Amino acid sequence: MKLFTLSSIFLFLSVITLNAQVDRTNFRAGLTGGIVLGDLSEAYSLNLGLEVQQLWGVSREIDLGFSTGFFNAFGEKETISNAGVTIETEFDNFQYIPIAAALRVYPTSGFKLGGDLGYAVGINEGNEGGLYFRPVVGVDINGVTELNVSYASFGRESTFSTALVGILFLF
Repeated sequence: MKLFTLSSIFLFLSVITLNAQVDRTNFRAGLTGGIVLGDLSEAYSLNLGLEVQQLWGVSREIDLGFSTGFFNAFGEKETISNAGVTIETEFDNFQYIPIAAALRVYPTSGFKLGGDLGYAVGINEGNEGGLYFRPVVGVDINGVTELNVSYASFGRESTFSTALVGILFLF
């Protein structure tokens, strides 16, 4: 009976330890910034945002979850001069909230590949939003900080694209 009890305790502790190694369930929040590319790059230059994620470790190599946030691309001023007439145009900021499913794959410890797929909700007038996708490459700086590089794109008639660098904190 004593051997059975000790064996049961050992087995229980082993299962908890193995589970703790796979369970990467965490909440992440951080800041992201980058440059606007593509169709709207002449009207907008810099894109800054707040990013929030919840991921659950479904296996040793894969996390699934959701991602959202708030992003703002700053509008540019454009001046056109022709025959002594000067016209100055200022573009309003371009704002959106992505709502997406998130996938992260860990080929090695501390390095991840993945992406977000969902819908970007346009906030400002004239921004209709659209299908949102974002491939991501990330590196763990330490146990509670991640640095990632990504490309985000969405749109219907014209595509809003941006190259981003972000720092996320794990809670």
